[in-house]
Amino acid sequence: MNLTELTRTYDFTGRTVVITGGTGALGSEMACALAGCGARVAILDIAVEAGNRLVQRIADDYHDKGGCALYLDVNVLDRKALLAAEETIHRECGPVDCLVNCAGGNHPSASTGPYVDGRAPVPGFFDLPEEDFRTVLDLNLVGTVLPCQVFGKGMAERGEGVILNMSSMNAFRPLTRIPAYSAAKAAVSNFTQWLAVYMAQNHSSKIRVNALAPGFFITEQSMFLLTDPATGGFSPRGQSVVAHTPMRRFGTPEDLLGAVLWLLSPAAAFVTGTVVAIDGGFSAFSGV
Repeated sequence: MNLTELTRTYDFTGRTVVITGGTGALGSEMACALAGCGARVAILDIAVEAGNRLVQRIADDYHDKGGCALYLDVNVLDRKALLAAEETIHRECGPVDCLVNCAGGNHPSASTGPYVDGRAPVPGFFDLPEEDFRTVLDLNLVGTVLPCQVFGKGMAERGEGVILNMSSMNAFRPLTRIPAYSAAKAAVSNFTQWLAVYMAQNHSSKIRVNALAPGFFITEQSMFLLTDPATGGFSPRGQSVVAHTPMRRFGTPEDLLGAVLWLLSPAAAFVTGTVVAIDGGFSAFSGV
């Protein structure tokens, strides 16, 4: 093993990385880590103030590392906005080397309520609003497919690139109360594998497509299910999650960074079409 060469694989100097949903709890830490490794990071999101703060944070903390950041106000469900963003990024940062699809999440309106004393929840599955179900499906699945089309096309033309999608533990085992999110993330995993094969067979074996499947992280989207606003502690559901996680804690955004850098780097040159679980052992635990 040439340790010097191995260490150098995590140097992203001169590489351009696009992160959708980049102002979120997970995406923002990925952006900072990549900028700290020298990458030019393009952050796509609809949270303008958070985006501008993140760009300033990167400028303040990582300018000496060679990394830089650009924020673009883009809805991942708007193909025209994505195409315009691709042109801007190409002009200001160069061709896109890596795409990280972090845009996604659940919503309370697409979740079923708990059963109480054997009575049907409100809303129950049979009353779940179709438009809210579609909203979660679109955000997570279509919001992954469209950026892959827009930014993946350039990778196909150049014959190289890396795409990293965000799946979830829900893709392996659907959780109660969140049918739309579970179905969408299962589709993201399947699409990731499909796209990996498509790119390798039809364009280049140097284009890799993988996904991460985070376990339980407390974010703005999951807080309403995992915490009790009245006490500030864990909800019964949150307590159950920790009890079924062998490491006995929730994940933090920093827990994802090692896998992100590995999968985007040449160190993972022979890794494509895989979904990597980062879950504190949740998926390995039978409950007994």
